[in-house]
Amino acid sequence: MFFLSEIEYKLLINRILPLARENPVDPSLRGWNWYTPPLKPDYDVKIPMFLVCSKYCPTGRDAYLYMVERRRGTINEKIALGAAIHATVRKAITSFLRGEEIDFDEWYEETLIAKSVRHRFTGVKERSRIVWEFVLTRCRSRFMDAMSRQPYASMESIMATALPFLIEHRISGELLGLSGLLTIDCYDYLRNIIFDIKVSEEEHEWYRLFPTGYALVLESVYEVPVDVGCIVYVKFKGERLTIKRDLFYINDDLRSWWAEERDQKTRLIAMKMDPGIPKNCFKDCMYKEICRGKE
Repeated sequence: MFFLSEIEYKLLINRILPLARENPVDPSLRGWNWYTPPLKPDYDVKIPMFLVCSKYCPTGRDAYLYMVERRRGTINEKIALGAAIHATVRKAITSFLRGEEIDFDEWYEETLIAKSVRHRFTGVKERSRIVWEFVLTRCRSRFMDAMSRQPYASMESIMATALPFLIEHRISGELLGLSGLLTIDCYDYLRNIIFDIKVSEEEHEWYRLFPTGYALVLESVYEVPVDVGCIVYVKFKGERLTIKRDLFYINDDLRSWWAEERDQKTRLIAMKMDPGIPKNCFKDCMYKEICRGKE
């Protein structure tokens, strides 16, 4: 999932990183300046990252329902598959890093997502299995390649350079007005890239807000610049898995957009303002039945 292809690596080295050097981020939009505008939160409200970044609801009513009315949406197949794929990638990579041999079927049956959806969404498990095998195959290949080129390195050193990933790193976003411990899908600590997985056939520009938000949080806590983000699109064509990566510079525009989304949604929550039902709803919105009933 998180290994760049040869072309993507060239794009990173020859386009994205030079762009970041030639057009550096405005200091006021670095996460370590969380205590001054425009990053300073306007309201004393703590909001989850997914509500800040999600643009599934045009009016932001999902944020109002979740935070003010404490309503929880309905898990549909798209949500279930996304949760299962995230859990699968996390477990496959972390077990490989630890040298553990995990049986997929035994592990899957014990996961929360499996227990909640096994009778409703039968295709979720098999698609998760495909991802499990893909990820482990890629990890083994990278590790063996690195080991063949480093005859005097320790196994720990080889692992750290072959798979330089912090998987689902937990970090506090409270300095930027975010709630609880956030979970980053993957942080490549050698190339300084934030990865975020999206199990989606559709590609949206606003998906880039997720890596942008996590970059700001990392900067606010560790005070190191993070300039590169990547959306990993996981798609299925029948039983065939396809992966597409959207690699980009986390520039001023994205950072400002993220701050505006946070401020807009925290205002709705602080003022308890129901923004109303949009004219058109996203077909897989978790709150569609709550807002419109069973049309």
